[in-house]
Amino acid sequence: MATTMTPSRHDTPFSFSASTSHPYGPETSIADTLPSIDFNFADLRERMALFTSKFDDFIERGRKRVLEERNAFRLNVAELQESQRAQKRNLNALHTQAAAHDDTLEKEAEERAELQSSISELRREKDDAMARREELTGQIRGLQETIRQRREALSTSKRHLEAQARLNGPELRFWEHALGLRIEGVGRDDRVKFVFSCVDERDARREMGFVLDMGGKLYEIVEAGGLEDSEVEAVVERLNDGGELRGFLRDMRALFVQACRDR
Repeated sequence: MATTMTPSRHDTPFSFSASTSHPYGPETSIADTLPSIDFNFADLRERMALFTSKFDDFIERGRKRVLEERNAFRLNVAELQESQRAQKRNLNALHTQAAAHDDTLEKEAEERAELQSSISELRREKDDAMARREELTGQIRGLQETIRQRREALSTSKRHLEAQARLNGPELRFWEHALGLRIEGVGRDDRVKFVFSCVDERDARREMGFVLDMGGKLYEIVEAGGLEDSEVEAVVERLNDGGELRGFLRDMRALFVQACRDR
């Protein structure tokens, strides 16, 4: 009878039983010579269980890794979105600051232009003021010189008038008492009123006079009550032609005396 060898776990499922001498003996049937089939289900189940365990562990690790990567991806996306929003806020803030800076620069440029214009205007005004000052200084010097000359002239005239007054005093008193003449003012420096008395033989207290205007180039009588214009003009014309005041007064008195006689 042939001896059958049990295959080990490393043998193939189909193992042949070998005879020690002859494979086919006289007592051996063909069925006995067929190889015995040992599927080794226990080992297969053990391998399948080990494979299933490893596969499940692989799947679990893969699932965890996928979940971790997905969570990390979501976290990264959230961080990137937050960073993007922060960058947008920073960018908007920078745009706002840039716009404010541009406005500030524009305002500063306008203020600088206004200041330069004001400075130029002030310089022109200063130059005009300096020129005006020089002009006024020259005018002041001229006025001071004119005042000095006028003071000297007034001083000279005052001395002359004082000397003339000393000379005219006796003559004026003579005219007033001997000729019946009185000189009065009429409120203006360039006009003098001459009043004659004792011109009417019928009324010794009657007075008649005239106002002489000496402000123009020529003498002019502006008031002469009771006299004809033609007679007065003739006397004034002789005075303007170079006649003396004494002769003019004598002629005017004669006209008043004649006018009183003709009445």
